[in-house]
Amino acid sequence: MNNRISKIIKNFSYTLTSNLISMLISVLMVLFIPKIINLGDYSYWQLFIFYTSYVGLFNIGWVEGVYLKYGGLKYSDLNKRIFSTQFWYFTIYIAVISLILVLYIYARMDNFDKKFIMYMVSIYILLTVPRGFLLFVLQATNEIKKFSKIMILDRLLYCLFLVLAFAFNFVNYKSLIYIDLISKIITTIISLIICKEIINLKFVSLQQGLRETFDNIKVGIKLLIANLVGLFIIGLVRLGIERNWNIETFGKISLTMSISNLFMVFINAAGIIMFPLLRQIPEGKLPKMYKTMRDMLMIPLFSLFVLYYPMKEILTNWLPHYAESLKYMALLFPMCIFESKVALLINTYLKTLRKEKLILKANIYTLILTVVSIAITIGLLNDLTTTVISIVFLLAFRCIVSEILLARYLKISVEKDIVLELFMTITFMLVGWILNSISGFFVYVIIYTIYMLLKKKDINKLLILLKSQFNSN
Repeated sequence: MNNRISKIIKNFSYTLTSNLISMLISVLMVLFIPKIINLGDYSYWQLFIFYTSYVGLFNIGWVEGVYLKYGGLKYSDLNKRIFSTQFWYFTIYIAVISLILVLYIYARMDNFDKKFIMYMVSIYILLTVPRGFLLFVLQATNEIKKFSKIMILDRLLYCLFLVLAFAFNFVNYKSLIYIDLISKIITTIISLIICKEIINLKFVSLQQGLRETFDNIKVGIKLLIANLVGLFIIGLVRLGIERNWNIETFGKISLTMSISNLFMVFINAAGIIMFPLLRQIPEGKLPKMYKTMRDMLMIPLFSLFVLYYPMKEILTNWLPHYAESLKYMALLFPMCIFESKVALLINTYLKTLRKEKLILKANIYTLILTVVSIAITIGLLNDLTTTVISIVFLLAFRCIVSEILLARYLKISVEKDIVLELFMTITFMLVGWILNSISGFFVYVIIYTIYMLLKKKDINKLLILLKSQFNSN
């Protein structure tokens, strides 16, 4: 087996291990935390997680620019003095932002619980955003083993402290936040030690440092805006649910979304190694690779829908207080299809081709549709079920628009596959919503079998390709 294939397999195994541990801990949290703490505490904890998902806003394109500019280079080839300067400039900037946020919270917020959460978010920003700079550098330079060690340690520490909290009967939303922050403090220190080569050097001149800073921001700002707009697509709907109904309804829907997103862990494992890998491949080979990678992703993903039926029964019996919200799993489960395709394939390709503008374009179209959707489903209809359906509809819209834009650039045709995948998704949602678990399971198995027969030609091509690659190595 040649060195490149060997390294890809090793990197994938590192990220898979990291994300598998993360998924196992997420599963335990989904199963036990709603069981142990009351709905109010669970909802406030979910609100903290929701707010922290937007801390990337404070990157202002700085980190994203580093990722795009230096992606594909070797860690040893980096100009360490420039990176040391950038890291500390960035850390000082984040410290100022965190201080401003604390002062704003103190002066303007009254609700005790939400005020506490926002104070914790400001600490979270100070800890995780500079650490994120180092993690981005490790990802961009394909130092996946180091990256994975940090992420594995973070999750293992979180799990350890969580077990201790359970043992001493100290579990509420505040303790869950403290546990997360302590884990982040420790892994931030570990990150500094692992990346000591780029943080302990003398700064370059102020002029050169500022020039590099503004260039990084200029390169990364489009990707940052695109990513944030992508987060707002679902974030605005979730915020609308919290404001229009209550914090408890927000918590219930958040639980269902957490379950639906569990399978994204495997996609993230592959996505981390894809960008530096694709940056090293000639652009002329990318169109053919896309079709192959697309089939490798989508065919197994649709098989995961079969797991919905036993999961629903198990979780409904385990968490009876959430039974009402778990029925929405049938509507939200397809999130993983569209999120996976965008995260692993479409956006990774567009970043490789330096077409961040197309990511932004698709996300802005979807954000406009999101605002219209919220006005109708929440403002006009005031209907929770329709609002939940709109989440998958919006993700599907973004995925389709993004893929069409990419396909036009690559000069490939994907329309038939898109139509077939939409049919599979809508059919699953209808079957899961209308039929009981046993009937739904058998109906979906039949539908998936038909899908496999329709894709038989593509599957055979894929198997032949994989077999030839294996034999050649």
